[in-house]
Amino acid sequence: MTQTPEKIDLSDELNKTGDRFDRFRLISWWDQNRLAAAKVLVVGAGALGNELVKNLALLGVGHVLIADMDAIENSNLSRSVLYREKDNGTQKSIAAAKAAKDIYPDMKVHHFDGNIVHDLGLGVYRWADVILGGLDNREARLSINRNSYKVNKPWIDGAIEQIQGIVRVFSPPGPCYECTMSEMDWKLLQMRRSCNLLSREQMMTGHTPTTPTISSIIAGVQAQEAVKLLHGMETISGKGWVFNGLMTDAYTIDYPRKDECYSHDTITQFISLDAGVEDITVVDLLNRAIKLLGPDVQLELPREVLSSLKCPKCGDEEELFASLGKVPTSKAACPKCNHELRDIQTFYKIKGDEPFIGRTLAQIGVPPFDIIIARAGSRAVGFELTGDASKVLGPLQETQEAIEWS
Repeated sequence: MTQTPEKIDLSDELNKTGDRFDRFRLISWWDQNRLAAAKVLVVGAGALGNELVKNLALLGVGHVLIADMDAIENSNLSRSVLYREKDNGTQKSIAAAKAAKDIYPDMKVHHFDGNIVHDLGLGVYRWADVILGGLDNREARLSINRNSYKVNKPWIDGAIEQIQGIVRVFSPPGPCYECTMSEMDWKLLQMRRSCNLLSREQMMTGHTPTTPTISSIIAGVQAQEAVKLLHGMETISGKGWVFNGLMTDAYTIDYPRKDECYSHDTITQFISLDAGVEDITVVDLLNRAIKLLGPDVQLELPREVLSSLKCPKCGDEEELFASLGKVPTSKAACPKCNHELRDIQTFYKIKGDEPFIGRTLAQIGVPPFDIIIARAGSRAVGFELTGDASKVLGPLQETQEAIEWS
């Protein structure tokens, strides 16, 4: 009797050698090439940031920059999927980038180890297609918000506490994070921005109680909103998705756009320069801006720079010209007045009559790959210091057209 040949299922064998993302491609609208080409900035590499980076690697997102300034502690290991006990003491951004590469070797991933409020150049925001926030303080969120809107880029915020959380999508020109801030938020922010360095650092020592489960839920929704955004689909832009882990329910909040909001300053014209902060003096850039916009032009930095520390008791003033993120608390005390706390003197506008205009941008505290805004009346142009891109982006840098500096 002739036997019927046994059917052999080759699907498992094909999957071993086939397309890594074949299950995603079964989704009718899915475009894996879009994700492979996408450029994502992840700000914060804690509990939320870990889940965000993990999701981006699993999804096959091609270009990711991870920014954080902290080192891994033992308490991070119960809430951070990318870190291991051997990573204790390692900078979070470095360990997260390495782990992401282990998950998805074809990902181009790099790290930024520094203060994202004061030392992350605005050029990074312009480079990114979308920004994902995994942060735990208002000052950092406000900084991301203003930087994203300035270069017309969307960002997706996540916040967690205990087993509750919220996801918010902010896309210019709609409502932004600052539009959602209450009077109490501003009061707490002002406390964090206290006038001396010592109290600033003391305000940054708080810890938020969280669990890995809420991090996974909130970061999962953030990543999914990013996928939708990168596909040109409708997102919850201008809204907040709130999840209550105690009751296991969720609801959506609509945010109104405040027309008077300061974060809605979006620059529409940029000029990329093939020079960095160490190559250009303030007066050189100012002269170039005058040629473009006229004699009434002013330069604006994206953030305040610490010019000096002045003692209110003896009047002694120490010139610094440094990023607020790089000045230690030990500098707050006046060496001449028995440790009297000194006041911070800052600036962000340059008119042209300042005594420091002969210095390079680096010498006045401007970080690499920043964008300096030239403004005259209603006209504004952003000068991007593209010559610094390789310093900040590393393997993520792509060939960009830049105007030769002379």
